[in-house]
Amino acid sequence: MEKRGRPSTKPPKLRDGFYIELRTQGSSSPIKIIRKNMQEVEIAIAQYSKNKVVNYLGQVKGGKWVDGDKKGQKV
Repeated sequence: MEKRGRPSTKPPKLRDGFYIELRTQGSSSPIKIIRKNMQEVEIAIAQYSKNKVVNYLGQVKGGKWVDGDKKGQKV
């Protein structure tokens, strides 16, 4: 089945919250997961670290990274 219409040109924006990245061992394609507070992030890291490689990306607030590797950069 073919996609119809014009492809979007505007890049997607991330919502405000805390982001973690999940990756299966040996895989190159990660998945980003958002949580509302740091306590939920810690629970998710403990839950997913049994099966997957987990990386904490940081917090996004107002379209910018507040902490993490990309601190101060736009989303």
